[in-house]
Amino acid sequence: TIISFPDRCYMTLTTALHLHRGGSPKGPAGTGKTETTKDLGKSLGQYVIVVNCSEGLDYKSMGRMYSGLAQTGAWGCFDEFNRINIEVLSVVAQQILSILSALSATQSNFIFEGQNIRLVPTCGIFITMNPGYAGRTELPDNLKSMFRPISMVVPDSTLIAEIILFGEGFNNCKLLAKKVFTLYSLAMQQLSKQDHYDFGLRALTSLLRYAGNKRRVCATLPDNEVPHYSLMLIFGYRKITSAK
Repeated sequence: TIISFPDRCYMTLTTALHLHRGGSPKGPAGTGKTETTKDLGKSLGQYVIVVNCSEGLDYKSMGRMYSGLAQTGAWGCFDEFNRINIEVLSVVAQQILSILSALSATQSNFIFEGQNIRLVPTCGIFITMNPGYAGRTELPDNLKSMFRPISMVVPDSTLIAEIILFGEGFNNCKLLAKKVFTLYSLAMQQLSKQDHYDFGLRALTSLLRYAGNKRRVCATLPDNEVPHYSLMLIFGYRKITSAK
């Protein structure tokens, strides 16, 4: 891989699976916690189901999801897991423990919530957390012990932009990536702080994908008729940022 940091995350998550534990990437928003888990599942041919957790989830709905994961062998990635109420987490801890204990014992069937269900050994449970944000719950110690944690840091957006541009068929990707990152950095610092404006990594990635689509539309045109790559990015920025 070109970016080395996800390798360490992959090692942590696969080690957790080998030890019959869950994986727990944690860090600020936009650091790739969920995307890294999804990408690992894709590389291993695993179906990954992402669940956005909230205060409204109760232990019954969580139990149904865990039962489905155990019986199908899919992976579950529970985003913002520490938003769930502490009362629910205490029951969820017992549900997860029963699945992990059955995996450790290499059982093909086990008792879950009073029912005898089958267990597919490829199932996995992952949680992501944003520590320090308002409305987040501290996980109980018995729940923490079931997951192998890894801290995620803010990625190198310039390098990510360069790789995406290269994959979309642009030339001179290093210079274009630096320009796009500078544009978004200045926009974040100097433009409106309203919530509906997003100048983070997700918005930057959307812009590059949009510019890549425009680049492919012009693929059959002669070189002298293709708009300059910088203009494609500027038009894409206006299109994505302007009010709909």
